[in-house]
Amino acid sequence: MRSWPASEVPSLPAAGLPVPAHPLRLHDSGTGTVRPTEPGETARMYVCGITPYDATHLGHANTYLAFDLVNRVWRDLGHTVHYVQNATDVDDPLLERAEQTGVDWRELADREIELFREDMTALRVLPPDQYVGAVESIPLIIEMIEKLRAKDATYDLDGDVYFPIGADPHFGQVSGLDREAMLPLFAERGGDPDRTGKKDALDALLWLAQRPGEPGWDSPFGKGRPGWHVECSAISIEHLGMAFDVEGGGSDLAFPHHEMGASHAQVATGVRPHAKAYVHSGMVGLDGEKMSKSRGNLVFVSKLRASGADPMAIRLALLGHHYRSDWEWTPAELTAATFRLDRWRSAVELPAGPPAAQVVDDVRRHLANDLDSPAAAEAIDRWADEALAGERTDSAAPGQIRALADALLGIAL
Repeated sequence: MRSWPASEVPSLPAAGLPVPAHPLRLHDSGTGTVRPTEPGETARMYVCGITPYDATHLGHANTYLAFDLVNRVWRDLGHTVHYVQNATDVDDPLLERAEQTGVDWRELADREIELFREDMTALRVLPPDQYVGAVESIPLIIEMIEKLRAKDATYDLDGDVYFPIGADPHFGQVSGLDREAMLPLFAERGGDPDRTGKKDALDALLWLAQRPGEPGWDSPFGKGRPGWHVECSAISIEHLGMAFDVEGGGSDLAFPHHEMGASHAQVATGVRPHAKAYVHSGMVGLDGEKMSKSRGNLVFVSKLRASGADPMAIRLALLGHHYRSDWEWTPAELTAATFRLDRWRSAVELPAGPPAAQVVDDVRRHLANDLDSPAAAEAIDRWADEALAGERTDSAAPGQIRALADALLGIAL
């Protein structure tokens, strides 16, 4: 599956600016602490992608912008970044939407993935090195299930194949949740805790036997299709190996998706951890509820763009909130971000401005501190205010601020 085009990232530092000196620290859901990332020469990151049955909403954009900041900060620190993302292009929600709308499920997936690419390009999200669909990965997924089966870490239930969570003695360490907290979330987020015959209510589906009217692929377990969690396990291991630096997604993926995926990977390979850190973005709400497809309370990036919104204003509106916070979208968010963007653009068009060195260091320091993009944006606000108020002593500063906003915040001025 093809990715989307990359926007050019300016190199920092420019002449006279400080070199980056702030290692990236991120909040790890498993430990509940903010701790340093310690990648080698190549930083490895996997971010869970969309299930393409509807267009990119602001909750999606909030997540992918957060990990775009991770990508940009690592690059600024001198790392090569190996970034992988999947697309779950066969799953129950996609098949259900296709049936409701009378559209072939493959056509629906292709259409929505293309719209997602367009949205990511407009928002200047750096593309993954591998953008991988579930369908194209079915051979990898089958291979992983066979490895689990060889380790007696599967069982059959009426033709479906399950993973027993008891096979992983470290189950629960990714989300940090206890069983009492897990059970309702499992039911809410695609699990089947009440299915009769399961060894444990939390056991996860690896392979679903083909149902009438649904797609299926041949496998040693019978014709069917993969479960959700094993998809990301197989793809991430194939392209990144084990113990990669960050696995990311929205906070609703911490359990069960990332928890189950880690267990599948660790039991199949006999190696742990699957990822060194599990990093999760907050939820964007609308009208008092989390923005989600099931509730239908969505604000789509494509519709905002079609209405004339500058994609950089959309991006800046999202970056105005800390990536881990839960917050509610209102039209005022876009109005305020558009005003801020206009001021930044006016300031960098001036022939000179205040010296930029401290601003560059401040932005780097704030982003290194668990991606504090609101504080980083405020640092540029202060520079713009001073420049527009008449402090214009450094002719190189406007260009340096333009490069800074682009390289680290992804904002083209």
